[in-house]
Amino acid sequence: MGSIEEIPTSPIDSVASGRVASKGRGRTRDALEIAVCYGLILLVIWTPRPYQRWLWMVAVAAVIVITCISFDGLRAMGLRRTNFGRSLWIPAAALLISGAAIAIAARLGTLHLPGGILAFFATYCAYAIWSGVQQFLLQGVFLLRFLRLIPNAMLAALTAAALFAAAHLPNPILTPITLLWGTAACLLFLRYRNVYTLAIAHAIFGISVALTIPGPVDHNMRVGLGYLTYAHHPHFDRPYPLSNPLPKP
Repeated sequence: MGSIEEIPTSPIDSVASGRVASKGRGRTRDALEIAVCYGLILLVIWTPRPYQRWLWMVAVAAVIVITCISFDGLRAMGLRRTNFGRSLWIPAAALLISGAAIAIAARLGTLHLPGGILAFFATYCAYAIWSGVQQFLLQGVFLLRFLRLIPNAMLAALTAAALFAAAHLPNPILTPITLLWGTAACLLFLRYRNVYTLAIAHAIFGISVALTIPGPVDHNMRVGLGYLTYAHHPHFDRPYPLSNPLPKP
């Protein structure tokens, strides 16, 4: 964990540390890397199968290559233990908010386990990993480059969050939620430079949404083409009170 001296006093102060690796790097290159990464992400989201799987592999390869050739450093990307302990209040706050949401959903009768306990566990273990990937993309790829393109840290954070939210269109639940979380996560990243606690909080919020919002409302958290082609399956989507036995497949 980082010492007191390692913690920036404000998001603006931390911008300088994020720009150290930008010396000798042109703004055009940063803009191009943002365009390539985000364009491939949108293509994956809006392309039907089986082509989607091929594009997904291309997108992963492109992000890896761009990250390697334009390496900002582990600390700048938030991939070190720096300030991990000091930022643990973020997932703790996420737990409190999610707990309140689950309590409200229980009273409203919308608390459910999509697909049953085993399917839910398998799906959201994978989702927890995916949460970390999304936070790395948001902060370690997009935000760092926007900080070099946009002199105002707040505006850079809002721009990165807007792209993050737009990738969740046309989902009417996830889009506003990800805009709020994306903005908060970017500002918290500038304060603490730690992706890990943000990833934990992201996973908590995502699983909370899955538990509290019925599948027919948010189309089981699908985005892009998947949201539009979602087929409602009553057996999978209807709320199952956690205190009652789950129906057999």
